[in-house]
Amino acid sequence: MRTTGKRPRTTALFAALTVLLCAPLAQAEDSAGRFLGAKTSEHPAWFKQSFLEIAEDVDEAAAAGRHLILYMELNGCPYCYKMVEENFKHGPHRDFIRTHFDVIALNIKGDREVAITPDTRLPEKALAEFYRVETTPTLIFLDATNTPVAKIGGYRNPEDLKRILDYVNARAYTEQSLADYLRSHREQGRYQLRAHPQIREIADLSALEGPLAILFEDTACSACDALHDGHLADPEVREALAAFTLVRLDAGAETPIIAPDGTATTARALARDLDILYRPTLVLFDQGQERTRIDNMLYHYHFIGMLEYVGAGHYQDHADPFDYIDAKTAALLAAGEDVKISDE
Repeated sequence: MRTTGKRPRTTALFAALTVLLCAPLAQAEDSAGRFLGAKTSEHPAWFKQSFLEIAEDVDEAAAAGRHLILYMELNGCPYCYKMVEENFKHGPHRDFIRTHFDVIALNIKGDREVAITPDTRLPEKALAEFYRVETTPTLIFLDATNTPVAKIGGYRNPEDLKRILDYVNARAYTEQSLADYLRSHREQGRYQLRAHPQIREIADLSALEGPLAILFEDTACSACDALHDGHLADPEVREALAAFTLVRLDAGAETPIIAPDGTATTARALARDLDILYRPTLVLFDQGQERTRIDNMLYHYHFIGMLEYVGAGHYQDHADPFDYIDAKTAALLAAGEDVKISDE
């Protein structure tokens, strides 16, 4: 079940675009606030130096028994920095990636011409629209026929990324979806679902008034402890969450529930219908419809912004969270307040 059409862009992209949109504002007036936290990492030397003839790159990778990864990034994006530093440059699976994949870096706001096929040539920024890139970084995995077989948006820690790499490298995409593969390859019993004072146990999610936040976790979640110890323990986050009815569902359990649209289902089936790939994922509803979701690692500023976008009803005035967070950032800078988009 999908309650919205096109998914809104997530805040990893907001962070990067805000660098471009708001940094000049911060520099234009002495009284303006400072824009902090933008980061850029140099690519490792083994990234492929491509002529951007993607079909040829695919053929070369296939001839060597590898897949091609299009690494879609943006200058200043702190999540891109983290992906490069903690996975491609210094991660425990760096050699595995080098052995089984060719990686080409592309800038979603760039102007270099990229030939997807000999007959289709687009600048990088149009290529991002072609592949429906909604967040940075995004990894697009291409098979030997130049067909995308997996797409991942947002930062992934080395453990989670390795499962995705294994899925593509083993060509499991010929037999099952990435979501089904991840469900069947999660290590159970490592995480115990934790209590939180704002989590309510409610089976019927269709009769609630006001915004609804559904937190999907499971016993294999490798990032859930960090969420509880970090954002969910933060007073500002708790204040923003107060606008919601917060319900936590075990994405691997057959717990019977009534979905926000009134459908009788289970927690596991709802997670599948919503195409939940990542744990934890926080899906934000209002008036029975999904307005956006947090399905990757976000820093404090963007996490709060996502909650405000739905909880304070800003989605009614802004087409997507990007519009709201960008407007909020510009207003804060103009008022002389500093904006820090990274917690590190």
